[in-house]
Amino acid sequence: MTGWDVLDEARTMLRTAVARVPADGWERPTPCDAWNVAQVLQHAALDQEVWAAALGTGQALDASAQAWTAIGDAAQVPTPLPQGAMAPGDAAAAAALDAAIHAWDIAMAAGQSSPLRAELARSLTPVAKNIVEPLRAYGAYARALETEPGADDEAVLLSYLGRRPHWTA
Repeated sequence: MTGWDVLDEARTMLRTAVARVPADGWERPTPCDAWNVAQVLQHAALDQEVWAAALGTGQALDASAQAWTAIGDAAQVPTPLPQGAMAPGDAAAAAALDAAIHAWDIAMAAGQSSPLRAELARSLTPVAKNIVEPLRAYGAYARALETEPGADDEAVLLSYLGRRPHWTA
């Protein structure tokens, strides 16, 4: 999968997970310690706005989609990450990582099944390993957890990002 494919899939995952949160589900705890579903959604929306702003536009998923479309064939694009500018496909994959992991957080908290497919998790793991370590210093990700022997692709990614793969509300 390319950075563009994972970005499209991750944004769809986030929209779907949010649409399926029940009316009484916004205060539920999430895999992100001390954050409820509403707070994770606000964080995820802000992250997408930051990506859109770095690319030159403004609000959440729609603006993010417009911003990504507008970059054309640029060799490098600005990012809100400590690493700075990246190749567009790499930056798209980094934005996808954020949307996908928060879609998973929200889905798990709302009692949904995991929206994270093995192929997407496999595609996002190298991206995570390239960008996450400097972000841990800012508290953006918890410390990596050990994976169980024989862990699947989803569990490997989630554990690396500090999530317990079998977390339930």
